[in-house]
Amino acid sequence: MILVTGASGHVGGELVELLADRGRQVRALVRDPADSGVRPGVEVVGGDLNRPESLFEALRGVDGVFLLGGFSDMSGVLARAKAAGVGHVVLLSSRSVVGGHLDNAVVGMHMGSEAAVHESGIEWTVLRPSGFMSNTFEWVGQLSAGDVVRAPFADASIATIDPYDIASVAAAVLGRAEHFGQNHPLSGPAALLPADRVEILAKVLGRPLRFEGQPDGEARDEMSRTIPAKYVEAFFRFFVDGEFDDTPVLPTVEELTGRPPRTFEEWAATHAKAFR
Repeated sequence: MILVTGASGHVGGELVELLADRGRQVRALVRDPADSGVRPGVEVVGGDLNRPESLFEALRGVDGVFLLGGFSDMSGVLARAKAAGVGHVVLLSSRSVVGGHLDNAVVGMHMGSEAAVHESGIEWTVLRPSGFMSNTFEWVGQLSAGDVVRAPFADASIATIDPYDIASVAAAVLGRAEHFGQNHPLSGPAALLPADRVEILAKVLGRPLRFEGQPDGEARDEMSRTIPAKYVEAFFRFFVDGEFDDTPVLPTVEELTGRPPRTFEEWAATHAKAFR
């Protein structure tokens, strides 16, 4: 049995589908089982990764766990997993940890999660992806109102990755001993600027979309309304100060799945309905 945490999210949702399609026993962990969005026929359990004591039923009989990082008591979660007999944890981390600065809040969060996994006594594999293509959903509101996308960090290229590809790698490595103790950095097939993504989205949607870069001050003010200050600062350190280069294109997805990673155009076509 595989427990997928964050099963109603972009990566977890894709992984549940992939495992179910392949006939593997899968259990989906969500906060609200009544509103999970998980496909019929998959076992859904409630639980909160910020409260390890809530995970008893979710972990019962589980061999492997796909685990989101960044929660308040990762060591507690992993202690519960070990006590339940879990043999392998695949942790979703970030490529920003490679050469990253511990005092950067995003890097520190992921490094802390990785350290907890290393110290857990459970066999582990860490996935370190680039920025997600699904972050483009942040533009849905703007595109429902018009054809202009205003977004921060106009000069920051990112080798964005489809969450489907992260899930495909997770499905390929879960329970496989040759991946124990391995860190797998992942990227999409091309480094794209925000303007590049808008251009591709325009082609897919058949709309005359236009990109406008936000000035840093405006972007900081807007982000600070919904994101804690330490994380706003982390993103500015990444993409304005240049602490994180998320442009290298890596072969890992193809090496581990046997096919190239999906392009942003493919992702946009798959999710076009959300932007219409």
